[in-house]
Amino acid sequence: MYMLKKTILCLMMLSVFVLTGCSRHNETSEDNDTLTQIKKRGELIVGVKYDSKPFGFIKDGKLQGYDIDIAHLMAKRILGNEKLIKFVEVDAQNRISKLNSGEVDMVIATMSINPKRAEVVDFSLPYYYAGQAIMIRKGTAIKTVGDLNGRRVIIVLGTTGEKNIRFLAPEVILQGYKTYQDGFNAFLDRKAEAMTSDDSILAGFVMDHPEFMILPQRYSQDGYGIAFRKEPQSRALKSEVNIAIGELRRKGYLNFLKSKWLPSASGNFKEK
Repeated sequence: MYMLKKTILCLMMLSVFVLTGCSRHNETSEDNDTLTQIKKRGELIVGVKYDSKPFGFIKDGKLQGYDIDIAHLMAKRILGNEKLIKFVEVDAQNRISKLNSGEVDMVIATMSINPKRAEVVDFSLPYYYAGQAIMIRKGTAIKTVGDLNGRRVIIVLGTTGEKNIRFLAPEVILQGYKTYQDGFNAFLDRKAEAMTSDDSILAGFVMDHPEFMILPQRYSQDGYGIAFRKEPQSRALKSEVNIAIGELRRKGYLNFLKSKWLPSASGNFKEK
């Protein structure tokens, strides 16, 4: 009888120890959860571009654009107030490093979803579909992608456009720039005869410069996704964002944003 009581007592103590340990583990996991941290902080920190009209750009001292509107909607979804947000400037080369270093909670920066990037970050459902296009000066001899062979073409480093253009025009002479604005400035200075990027980005430049045009062909169809750190702590945040994107699509709000920011972007794909 004594041994039985002793065994039962030991089992009870072991159960308390295990349950306490699990409870502490769960508390620690919740504390490390990105969504929980955002709510405790009371502010969503988002990496966005400042030079990618009409997705993220500054006009009259105000940051605005398609991606900026999406970010505000995410803040409203998560914190109940679209103004509880902090923006951090990123570009095509540093957006992943700023995300994975913890400087931002998520990145909303015209980021195409592809397998290579998915190895280092997690993506939301697509919130926009873009196609790679070519911008030229009106009146030039360039009519198709094949005409780029032997010509200088501007790309933005860290984007998906380089591989596509090299495949379609193997003899193209590519000139890489760090940001879209740097690349466009070089195009303005006639340092190249064409510039290739997503049609959505090029449309922003054409809006302000009617002397340029976008060729009608598209050479890819890429979905833009919101990027998160590839870790278990980001799963709840990703789930919340995916629910929000699904609701925005069902209610037609993504098409509304497209008509608001890209009213004349011919060749764009209709939101699904």
